[in-house]
Amino acid sequence: MDESVWPSSPSDHGLPRRSANSAFRATTAVSRAARSAPAAMAWERRYRNWVIGSDILVTVVVVVVSGVLIGGAGRFDEPHALGTTAAVLLALPACRAWSQRGLGEGPEEFRRVGAALIVAAVLVAFGGLLAGALEVKPWVFYVVPAVAAVMFPARYALRRLLHRARRHGQCLLPVMAAGNPDTVRDLVERTRALPHVGWRVEAACTPSGVEGGEVDGVPVVGRLDDIAEHVRRGGYRVVAVTADQYWTPHRLQRLAWDLEETSAELVVAPVLMEVAGPRLDVSGVLGMPLLRVTAPAFTGGRRVVKEIVDRLAAAVLLVLAAPALLLIALAIKVGDPGPVVYRQRRVGRDGDTFTMLKFRTMVVDADAVRKDLLTHNEGCGPLFKIRDDPRVTAVGALLRRYSLDELPQLVNVLAGQMSLVGPRPPLPEETEQYEPDVRRRLLVKPGLTGLWQVSGRSELSWEDSVRLDLRYVEDWSLALDLVILWKTLRAVFYGRGAY
Repeated sequence: MDESVWPSSPSDHGLPRRSANSAFRATTAVSRAARSAPAAMAWERRYRNWVIGSDILVTVVVVVVSGVLIGGAGRFDEPHALGTTAAVLLALPACRAWSQRGLGEGPEEFRRVGAALIVAAVLVAFGGLLAGALEVKPWVFYVVPAVAAVMFPARYALRRLLHRARRHGQCLLPVMAAGNPDTVRDLVERTRALPHVGWRVEAACTPSGVEGGEVDGVPVVGRLDDIAEHVRRGGYRVVAVTADQYWTPHRLQRLAWDLEETSAELVVAPVLMEVAGPRLDVSGVLGMPLLRVTAPAFTGGRRVVKEIVDRLAAAVLLVLAAPALLLIALAIKVGDPGPVVYRQRRVGRDGDTFTMLKFRTMVVDADAVRKDLLTHNEGCGPLFKIRDDPRVTAVGALLRRYSLDELPQLVNVLAGQMSLVGPRPPLPEETEQYEPDVRRRLLVKPGLTGLWQVSGRSELSWEDSVRLDLRYVEDWSLALDLVILWKTLRAVFYGRGAY
């Protein structure tokens, strides 16, 4: 199975190109979007069918295998197998795990699947209680988790195929951007930089609506008060409203009404702050919709769960990785005389310092010669980075490429000084240069991995690294942690962006 499973229209194979005749291109953009709309609906349906089929297949296979194993001696536990299958397949649609809008949307898709499987486990347990069947325990505590253990990777594999298709310009939703040219340009740049989101801006409406104009290669097809008409003719799937003084509550409401008879989804970009995820909630107060932004959770029940999971996982990983740790230590000792473990003072939560552990990847006197290399610094902001650092040993280069030098920090996690996921722990001299907003990174425990590690690692600019860390601090959730840990495995395997 490859990306051809979700075919796209001819227009899905690239971004709008510049031409000498911009007016002609602005006209053809509408017809191109009109052709792309049916195909987009086709690949959406096909992708959803693949997801549903995968979930059903995983559930049936796992339940059948479990029924044979639990029954033993050739006795298949048919009643419990049927009940468990029914519970899972009822819970998935009930928790919107098959909803088109949630598919491919990062942590939200996996959150819905997780919620559905929890509901399924409750249904199985409740059904066993009503039937007085004590044999239901294995189905609750083993079979349903086994379904989850297979279903999550299957969902992830399908999403990887979808993302690969999108990187090739396929399976993208045609988007109409509407707003100020500067904010439209920002949206266009973001969609091009992040094609896995699934958006491609094909046309724009601006306050002036200059005929034949364009915004960063995207044709301007009309003015802001012509949006609904162009959407009806062009078949755009998303109308993305960006900031402009034209937009008033009444005009946005009128646009929403006008778009009701189309297949387009209205999306209003937040312009006051970059907050997303579980902290946002829309509620009606005094007869008008208000966007509530709750305070970030730095304490409480979820943080206790995170603390428990961190320490248990660190203990298990240390035991499992013990042979690898010994081999790495031996390689370091043979390759370069000196200590195996490098200790360094780092800044943790609330500015408290602690001793961070790493496998030594540099020569023994690396810190002493650092001042001689300051002119070669390639890091941004307060970071000190050199792509071909002469202090790195041969074994150290390999360890750094695959982040194996970070493994001893599992001891820091076990000691409660670090977390599995969080901003990287900075040096004390780096924090002295922090601006007040950057110091918000210190509101949570530093982590072994984080958003910046799975988004480019050392190749990111300082500004992007800070933005990603602050996003994690503001929008943290257990689901986001799981996604970051999963993506970390892939980033480490390919060794991209590390030096």
